[in-house]
Amino acid sequence: MSLISVAAGGAIGAGARYGVSLLLAPDARFPWPTLCVNVLGCFIAGIVGTWFLSRGQASPNLQLFLITGILGGFTTFSAFSLDTLRLAESGQVNLALLNIMANVLGALLAVVCGWSLARTIMA
Repeated sequence: MSLISVAAGGAIGAGARYGVSLLLAPDARFPWPTLCVNVLGCFIAGIVGTWFLSRGQASPNLQLFLITGILGGFTTFSAFSLDTLRLAESGQVNLALLNIMANVLGALLAVVCGWSLARTIMA
């Protein structure tokens, strides 16, 4: 049942990720869809992770479905890494460094914001 939960969530997350890439056509100079997906996924992870840690009421399969499945399929660390490499290899080292900083700092900030929002709502 765990594998089915992860696989079903992964299909939903991957489909949502593709939807975002269609909505935000990649700029020729910077991979905006990847950044948006990573930051949004981290924000949602902050909310969902805080909810599960605080409430402890969700079944393990629901946690696998939401976090490992949907969020794992939605966020795109491998795409981020490839985008960064492509920027660096094309001589755009400054944009590659900007991409690293924006994804890492944006993701951390989004998790903190999601955590804070979830804590506020549950208070």
